[in-house]
Amino acid sequence: MKFYAFIRVFTVTLVSIINGRVTYLNKDRLPQQGNYVLVGPHRTWWDPVWYAMAAYPKKFIFMAKRELFRFAPLRWLITALGAFPVDRNNVGPSVIKYPVNELKHGNRSLIMFPTGSRHSQDLKAGSIIIAKMSGQPIVPAVYQGPVKFSHLFKRNNTTINFGEPIVIDRKARLNDETIEHYNHEIQAAFAALDQEINPDWVYHDPKAGQKK
Repeated sequence: MKFYAFIRVFTVTLVSIINGRVTYLNKDRLPQQGNYVLVGPHRTWWDPVWYAMAAYPKKFIFMAKRELFRFAPLRWLITALGAFPVDRNNVGPSVIKYPVNELKHGNRSLIMFPTGSRHSQDLKAGSIIIAKMSGQPIVPAVYQGPVKFSHLFKRNNTTINFGEPIVIDRKARLNDETIEHYNHEIQAAFAALDQEINPDWVYHDPKAGQKK
């Protein structure tokens, strides 16, 4: 955990030099006790870092594609920071079991992106399932800021906003109707949080329109 604190100080300093001041809104909405599932629309490859910095001193785990774990030094670094591997082509039970166990019995929360990709706006069920099984709330958050690396250097243009916790009814069956209900609630929370920051801000996928 000392290494986590060191990396945070290093990252905050680096971000300040490159990006300038990052604004954090409504941190008082974060649960003061226990763990939670922090969810947001996936808009950049660095927004997990921004969310983790914004919610400090809470520590987090997060999913990372297994290819990142093949290079030993990188594997050591991201594992120390809370990453665990996911095979996106062959999702196994550990993808659910590990974060549920940490949320129930550990001291780290989970950062998760319900769309699963920066290039999709469709919410999936994973965060709802994990929240229900662990008995922990979902906390919505949004990032408004640069989505291209070069734009980070424009400085003082990044804001993170936190929403009110969403409690998943542990007695409810997670059928299609229930999942749709909670996904609608999460999506509505994202929209409201974006409105609170800047109602004119619109996310533009940098890869939209590119040939695959």
